[in-house]
Amino acid sequence: MAAGRDCYLGVDLSTQQMKALVIDDNLNVIHETNVKFDDDLPEFGTQGGVHIQSDKLTVTTPVLLWVKALDMLLARMKASNFDFSKLKSLSGTGQQHGSVYWKDGANQTLKNMSGDRSLHQILESSFSVKGSPIWMDSSTTEECQQLEKSVGGPQKLADITGSRAYERFTGNQIAKINKKNPEEYKKTERISLVSSFVASLFLGDYAAIDYSDGSGMNLMHILAHEWSQQCLDACAPGLKEKLGAPQPSHSILGPISPYYVKRFGFNSDCKVIAFTGDNPASLAGMRLQQGDIAVSLGTSDTVFLWIQDPRPTLEGHIFCNPVDSNAYMALICFKNGSLTREKIRDESASGSWDEFAKAMKATCPGNNGNLGFYFDVMEITPAVIGIHRFNAENCKVFEFSKEVEVRAVIEGQMLAKRAYAEKLGYKVCLGRCVQCSSVHNRHS
Repeated sequence: MAAGRDCYLGVDLSTQQMKALVIDDNLNVIHETNVKFDDDLPEFGTQGGVHIQSDKLTVTTPVLLWVKALDMLLARMKASNFDFSKLKSLSGTGQQHGSVYWKDGANQTLKNMSGDRSLHQILESSFSVKGSPIWMDSSTTEECQQLEKSVGGPQKLADITGSRAYERFTGNQIAKINKKNPEEYKKTERISLVSSFVASLFLGDYAAIDYSDGSGMNLMHILAHEWSQQCLDACAPGLKEKLGAPQPSHSILGPISPYYVKRFGFNSDCKVIAFTGDNPASLAGMRLQQGDIAVSLGTSDTVFLWIQDPRPTLEGHIFCNPVDSNAYMALICFKNGSLTREKIRDESASGSWDEFAKAMKATCPGNNGNLGFYFDVMEITPAVIGIHRFNAENCKVFEFSKEVEVRAVIEGQMLAKRAYAEKLGYKVCLGRCVQCSSVHNRHS
């Protein structure tokens, strides 16, 4: 590291690993390291970073695994002679929808951490719930139904919180803990999301939940940027106090805890910036702006949108925007993604992406009116399965030629993304857009 060079630390706590990335003022990566949970912390017995319970629905991760992973991550950075004193600020991300339950008295423990002990040793008795429910958990169907009923139905809940009730969302997970383990809930002093939990470790105090990650809980009134009392009351008593007041996603939470100054040599002026969820962080990291749309093409396809006037629906999610507190982001997930495209490639292009591209070029945009919808597995949006092909006369047909099939799978998937994006409030600008006074045809 060059002498005198300021730098900035980002920490990501995902499902299977914790990762650290350091950049300089020019966004050059100058240090990178990670801790893989299964390999580096085998004593916790996780598979893929999680514990899947016997009901196959309950999925948790030991919260102390995450604590020990941060110990290990910083120790590895120190062993590589990384100079922590050069860090001006730090922030990070966490897997969305996971939650951590701090036991009564834990905040005092955080504020008085001794620099001669590991985080794991200091905090081993600080959690009322040992296994944190994460995004993979789908055991809260009853709680989801109850929450929707209490506010007047799924669309009403979406109007308030940006999403209908989902099993993985934190409010429903809290409701389950309160119902099935009321003593654990009573002993809980503070509830953090994964993101604000890691921020709390660095801050040495309870870190606020940020607007953007907080809007993925079925608890926040996304237009008011505050907790919905109606939703809180439907989930558990005294919940507002246990969550604390949410803050903008770019808030400076305070200086780093003295613990890190003594143990690792951090500069005492290093600022802790609010952490957020992994999906909002993706929007911020890609530096999207008003009118932009980003599509992640993976096993599942995900669409990220920057929108100004959200229209919550029963499909997709509206979150508070992590960059601009007056704007919003939408997220839509499609289960039939790359595997579906690969299947058509194998069947219609001899398993070759080069042949696939040639087939695309052999047909024209619009596919001469032929349109296909390909759902090899039950889709999320919409909830259907099967392959459905239509010709230019809008008649259903059994098959297409190979070239038409190739274009149909691409155009069908992209048209679905556009259709659901527009339902959520996204506006496609063709040519010069009066609203934003710029050329936005690239967004379509």
